[in-house]
Amino acid sequence: MAQTERVGAQDQWSRRRSDGVAAGAGLIVLVAGMLIARDRTVPDAEESLFHAINDLPGALYPALWPVAQLGVLVVGPIVAVVAAIVRRYRLAVAALLATVLKLVLERLVKSFVTRERPGTSVGRDIETRGDVHLDGASFVSGHAVLVTTLAGIITPYLPGRWKTAPWIVVALVAFARVYVGAHNPLDVVCGVGLGLVIAGGLNLALGVPKQRN
Repeated sequence: MAQTERVGAQDQWSRRRSDGVAAGAGLIVLVAGMLIARDRTVPDAEESLFHAINDLPGALYPALWPVAQLGVLVVGPIVAVVAAIVRRYRLAVAALLATVLKLVLERLVKSFVTRERPGTSVGRDIETRGDVHLDGASFVSGHAVLVTTLAGIITPYLPGRWKTAPWIVVALVAFARVYVGAHNPLDVVCGVGLGLVIAGGLNLALGVPKQRN
């Protein structure tokens, strides 16, 4: 009986106002970015920021290329499997839903706003590293969407200072995607915005572990 009560005490869930705020902020960022990118051009300030990152030394590539891949689609199911193994079943469900919603909402955004990869929208003289293509739609960054969504749903399960770790990963992935020439800065910023929308919505729908004092 004591064991049952202990498990029950652990299963306390809450729905936080902060998740609604994060989702709202993400939506504002996304809509603002869509308005800027709707004419398919890259503003001068954004192009300057792109070059500041993309022109960094090639010596950074071995370290940043693996980071740039952390937003691939398979990462969501991997997180779900790990969560299920450690019996965090709501997190497992959230990770699977995050993967599906990423695909659906990314496609929805691209149906309204389409902007080409930097190799087309900035110019052919950029640095493209690895298997990055010069053309193809890149607004919004799907990698940024998924890694941000996963960060948002994982963070409530982490203790103390570990809560910052997923967001460091988000920043590194966003930086790396620009560095390898796959995306313009606004592509990743708006990808983060959409990820916040999805993560906030999932946390509100499914609940997160209640914080203990």
